[in-house]
Order: sequence, then structure tokens, then C-alpha cells
Amino acid sequence: MTTAAAGSPRTYQVRTYGCQMNVHDSERISGLLEQAGYVRAAEADDTPDVVVFNTCAVRENADNRLYGNLGHLRPVKNRHPGMQIAVGGCLAQKDRGDIVRKAPWVDVVFGTHNIGSLPVLLERARHNAAAEVEILESLDVFPSTLPTRRESTYAGWVSISVGCNNTCTFCIVPSLRGKEKDRRPGDILNEVRALVDEGVLEVTLLGQNVNSYGVEFGDRYAFGKLLRACGDIDGLERVRFTSPHPKDFTDDVIAAMAETPNVCHSLHMPLQSGSDDVLRAMRRSYRSERYLGIIEKVRAAMPDAAITTDIIVGFPGETDADFERTLDVVREARFSSAFTFQYSKRPGTPAATMDGQLPKQVVQERYERLIACVEEITWAENRKLVGETVEVLVAIGEGRKDERTGRMSGRARDGRLVHFATGAAGANGQHGDAGSLAGRIRPGDIVHTTVTYAAPHHLNADGEPLSHRRTRAGDAAEAGRSPRTPGVLLGLPTIGAPAAAPAPASGCAAQ
Repeated sequence: MTTAAAGSPRTYQVRTYGCQMNVHDSERISGLLEQAGYVRAAEADDTPDVVVFNTCAVRENADNRLYGNLGHLRPVKNRHPGMQIAVGGCLAQKDRGDIVRKAPWVDVVFGTHNIGSLPVLLERARHNAAAEVEILESLDVFPSTLPTRRESTYAGWVSISVGCNNTCTFCIVPSLRGKEKDRRPGDILNEVRALVDEGVLEVTLLGQNVNSYGVEFGDRYAFGKLLRACGDIDGLERVRFTSPHPKDFTDDVIAAMAETPNVCHSLHMPLQSGSDDVLRAMRRSYRSERYLGIIEKVRAAMPDAAITTDIIVGFPGETDADFERTLDVVREARFSSAFTFQYSKRPGTPAATMDGQLPKQVVQERYERLIACVEEITWAENRKLVGETVEVLVAIGEGRKDERTGRMSGRARDGRLVHFATGAAGANGQHGDAGSLAGRIRPGDIVHTTVTYAAPHHLNADGEPLSHRRTRAGDAAEAGRSPRTPGVLLGLPTIGAPAAAPAPASGCAAQ
């Protein structure tokens, strides 16, 4: 395909790297472009008119990955005059004009604080035939006021804050996302209601430090109140949140999780290290005893809670004893899953210049030992669920082998991944009569099924589902609709034919 012919809408593609915040930002980028008249390129289209890279700067290889992908696009762009390339996100906020100097075929560079400027910058770059670089030092408008094209019919991200007031020595995010900015509770709840009105069953409340929510308007109990308020929204079946910081974790949040029926009993709480000395060097303002104390309280209130975490191996100065303490905490915490990382030096962070940078082979050996320890525990914890009935929200893209195995996949209420059999085709998809459900279950529907097998990272349920509930989210998935939440944007340039003017109203409104 060549670039858009005159009069036809220009196509776009967004390529996303990094965290859930970036995934949600990409939904906003898509919403902005579609409001401006662009249409999403087909999956098989390798030459869209606009390619947007939404980048991450957390890992050391982020730069290499971006510039490698930009290099691959250079000859494609040369063959397709009019094609535009835009780079946004954390790496753009960090590298700024260096991106255009290293890759002069890039048309637009925008940062984390001015996503809403993208359509204007693309139009300006086209008009001027020159690269546009715009980086703001602080948030222009709260990004949730921007139009959003949601990727899922059944689950939605809702930002409650952006930015971070912490100063972890390994993390570059605060310098790229800025200080914490909190949305008002009413705005958040209105967005949640709008998603539920479109059939969404599950929302995840997002923030760089989600449970410090309220710091900007002086209410340290605001996050627990917000969870309880979500419990009052009819039709909202699941509420999750990520990621909390142990230093801000209060007992009222645990009570809200336990007492609000639609708040899932799952908690992702980064540990980073089990060594108090390493935590001190990381400038993490809690210690292992405090961390384990939170887990003990969570499990006392919710014995079925699934707790996941992040762990960094090989932080500068980490000794064998420090690492052994991390293994001890992992064994005591009994995580259901852990995201494990080898320490990655990021220029501009205090940790990058610390003494005691560890050799790669030492870090690798510790990393492999940590993986083995975590998987031993997660497998043992998952085996406890064999024979149990779980409620599964059916999802798209969770099971890579689903087509070959004849299964479908989704998440249990506690966040565990479940691959389940659907049985042979039948006439009635409402309830689990034998042989009734194959071909009737859609993404966004709810099934109850019995776990028959456990692996370290997933559960299998190979018997006939016990029940199947069709949902509005499943209806939307079947019809190919995705939820969209509008924003209020003035004066954005549009692409393609203008929208038809509305028919004149009668009476005074027509004057």
C-alpha cells in the first residue's frame, strides 16, 4: 500500500513499549488521531501514513530498540513519500532533539506532558516539511481529558494520577513524568461510569504510585475512599489497581479491598530487594519487615489474595548476603508471580554513578537463582488451586496456544491466567450443559470452571465449564466494537473530508 491518495483518510499505527501507563497513553494517541480524521491501518499494512512509537526509558536497551526500529523504517519511508514517523513517551522526553539528530527522517518528537499536541505537530511537520520537536517540562492538560480509543471491550485503564514524588535512585520515571498530579475523584468515577455504560466489566486504576493518590489535595485516605466509591457503580464487576508503594500502604486500603465486593483480591506491590541495605541505597523508604507486615495484614483480611511483585537483581553494591536476604523474603512472601529484572544502568539516575557496579556474570547467576526460587513457589501456590472453581473473564491474546489446543484464556478474579476448555459445540450457550459452549463463548464473557492442572505461570481447566454468562462486553467484542471515551479538544486540525453539518433545528435553535 502507498500513502493515502488525495481525499482519502490517512492511516496510522501506534507501536507501544513499556508499562501499563504507556499502553493507556497509546489508547489516547489512537483516540486523538481518530478524532483528527486518521483511521487505524490494517494489521497487514506495513506502510501506514503515520507510525507513532510510544517509548519506554526504563531499560538499558530501550534506546537500541527504538533506533533499530527507526532504522528499519528509513527505507520504507524513502519508498513512500508523505509517510510520517513520530516518537513520543519517556525516551522522547529524555532524548528530545537528539532523536532527530540521530534519525533525521523522524518527523515529530513529543514528550510525556503534551500527548494532546500530536495531531497539530504532525500537520505542522507536513506543512513545513521539517521536523517538529516539542517537549514540555510539566503537564499541559491531564491526559484523561483526551479522547481515547480503548483496545478492550471488557477491561479499561483509568488514570487516577500521573507523575511520582519518590526519588528511587534506579528510576528515571520521575524526571520524565514529573511530580504527582492527582485527578479529582468525581472525574475518575465519571470515566469509570462511562466505561461501564459501554459494557466494560473491569477497570484498573493507574498511577506511578497509585496509593499515594490524594497527596496533592491533602487526603491520605483518598485512595481507600476511591476503591469504596467504585464499589457503588452498578455493572462494574472487577476493580484492580497498579502499582502501589509499600511506604504509602495504609490499613484503610486493606479494609476497602476486603470489604468492597468488586475490588479483586489481587495486589501487585513492588519489593525491589529483600535487603534493607540495598533498599536504603535504592532510596526505598521501607524495609523488609514493613513489607512483609503489609502482606501479613492483607492475607489476614483476604486469605485468598494473590500477591505479585517486582524484584531487581544486581543493584550496585549488592552482596551475596544481600541477595540471600532477597531469596528469604521471596520464600516468606509466597508470591503468586514476580516480574524479575537485572539491574539496568540508566544515565541521569544516581545509581548509574554508584560504586560497586556488578559484573554481568554475577548478576546473571543471581538472576537465574531468583527465577528458580520464584517458580518453585508460584508452582506450589498454583497447585493448591487444582480442584477449585474459578471465575474467568475471557480475554483476547492471553493464550498463545489457544488455537492449537482448542482452549480459550482469561484471568481469574485474583489475576491468575487460566486456559480453559470450551467443550463441543451445542445449541445453548447460556449455561454449562455438556457439549453446549464451543463457539458460544466470546471475549468479555464470564465462565466458571474447575482447575485441573497447575504450572508456575498459569492454570488449566480442561473439563466442561460449569457455567457461561454472556455479557454486553462479549456482545461488543462479537460486533467488533471498542469503547471510546471522548475528550474536549478545541482547534485540532483534521485530516480528510470534513464531517457533514448537522441538520438545522427548528425554532430558536435554528436562528
